[in-house]
Amino acid sequence: MSELVQQASRQLTELVRGELRLAQAEMKEKGKRYGKGGGLFGSASVAGFLMLQALVATAIAALAVPLPVWAAALIVTAVLGVIAAVLAMSGKRQVDRAAPPVPAQTIENVKADAAEIKRSAHR
Repeated sequence: MSELVQQASRQLTELVRGELRLAQAEMKEKGKRYGKGGGLFGSASVAGFLMLQALVATAIAALAVPLPVWAAALIVTAVLGVIAAVLAMSGKRQVDRAAPPVPAQTIENVKADAAEIKRSAHR
């Protein structure tokens, strides 16, 4: 009987350690996604700031020079706006894929393990 208790204790310890390793790996992956999403949001901010600068240059050029110069500046503004939008959507997608910031798979595994232990204990 004592050998069975020791074996069960060892197996439970191994199970808990395995679940902790899984939780650590899962959180590491989610952290990477949050970092990537944050970097993309930062890039979108820079592109948006450049878009505003180009918009100002477009307004100045529109007031000071004939059509071709401000039209060129407007095209640059539009391109930077598209880049900012694409970067922002990519960043949001990365953050959404990482959410919620909890090890969901590990939690489900622990619940299943606890249920299995309870069921085995009742036998």
